[in-house]
Amino acid sequence: MTAKPVTQRSAFDLLVLLRTKKISALELANEYIRQIERLNPQINALVDFDPDRVRALARSIDASTKKLGALAGLPVTVKSSISTAGYRCEIGSMVNRGSVPSQDATVVARLRAAGAVILATTNCPEYLMAYVTDNLLHGCTNNPWNLDYTPGGSSGGESAAIAAGMSAGGLGSDSGGSVRVPAHFTGICSLKPTPGRIPGMGHLPPCVGPFSFLGAIGPMARTIGDVKLLFHVLSGQDSADPASPPLALRKPSLEEVKKLQVGYFEDDGLVPVTAETRKAVRAAVQSLKDAGFRVRAFRPKALEQARKLWELFFVRCGAMFEEPLVRGHKDKLSPVFHDFLVQAQAAGPLTAEEVLTAWAEADIIRHKLLEQLQDHPLLLCPVASVPAFRHQERSWTLDGKQVEYLDAMRYSQWWNLLAAPAAVVPVARSPEGLPIGVQIVGRPYEDEAVLSAASVIDETFGYQVPPFA
Repeated sequence: MTAKPVTQRSAFDLLVLLRTKKISALELANEYIRQIERLNPQINALVDFDPDRVRALARSIDASTKKLGALAGLPVTVKSSISTAGYRCEIGSMVNRGSVPSQDATVVARLRAAGAVILATTNCPEYLMAYVTDNLLHGCTNNPWNLDYTPGGSSGGESAAIAAGMSAGGLGSDSGGSVRVPAHFTGICSLKPTPGRIPGMGHLPPCVGPFSFLGAIGPMARTIGDVKLLFHVLSGQDSADPASPPLALRKPSLEEVKKLQVGYFEDDGLVPVTAETRKAVRAAVQSLKDAGFRVRAFRPKALEQARKLWELFFVRCGAMFEEPLVRGHKDKLSPVFHDFLVQAQAAGPLTAEEVLTAWAEADIIRHKLLEQLQDHPLLLCPVASVPAFRHQERSWTLDGKQVEYLDAMRYSQWWNLLAAPAAVVPVARSPEGLPIGVQIVGRPYEDEAVLSAASVIDETFGYQVPPFA
């Protein structure tokens, strides 16, 4: 059997090669540089890539006489909404053209301290408010499974780069599915952690107000093992971050996690999913049962209330935060972001009473969901109603029902309102040959259990190389 190219191998395997001196950091960097130069002109995932800078970083790892960090020599990427000193982090907006932070986000500083080689920052929709990755500044990012399709958003540049072997792993962010939907669309793995488990300080825009529990920076990679590796290296309290808990890393055994009851549902009873998505959920259920998990059908109540509250915070509060940032620059806004602002404006300005009522109701709904999850600490469900779609598609007919763009993504939105950890694993393919992932959700702060269960599904199915890569 022909050995996999290094750009298709797991981060874990690459670190073994690096530590045993079977490849140098510079040699590995050059492999990724060649892959980027070959594929990025068509995929358009990277926004600030300088091969000479990458080689200089790799040489410094090879020449170091100090004890090397856990990620020493590993080539990674970072979403351009996470402050990375010396790299363009423009959040996909013409308003921020040329913006280069002088200070790293906490999580980027941890990447560097662990010895990772930062290849580039990656494309995202303007101000992150879309499930596609397109903007006037850097253009449209394409899915390596089919260039006519989106890789999702808002971490679409990150997911496309990792799926295509232009990065061994990296960082995205998620306030409504933004690391999970792109992973689902491109056939990779990701984790939206409990907010604060991986510190969010340095995210652009800041994760404040309702976004302190809606949003999280999360690892993305080709395997759950790699996602777990990144989570272990990057998690831990940031004492300057008010949303970062003083919680030590847990390492539950697989046998301990198998004792947790897993609930699953194929749809929420309101918005249908594709037939292949249902099959993917059933296949993942069977893989857990085969591994000794106790799995039964269970759909939590109050999901629709959670979705409506999420929409109020994400759309209407999000617009309130972001409209002042672009005031006076309406001529520079991308159509996708302009549509988001129009949608928010159509709902009307939020009153203080509405915000206060929603904030209180969110706690009540979160209590209801957490109460139900006591008996089902893990849930398995779809990531979205549909797999990746063509760049201009915005609605679909499923089971005779018209499903609109934002509604199709509800399967990820609930868990942001709950501040719950949720991992995505690729399982199946659509009739068009596009990936379909499933989602494993846990109670807040039980990220390690989520990753453990997800790893079982990943071992059964897992990453496959996209045709374009």
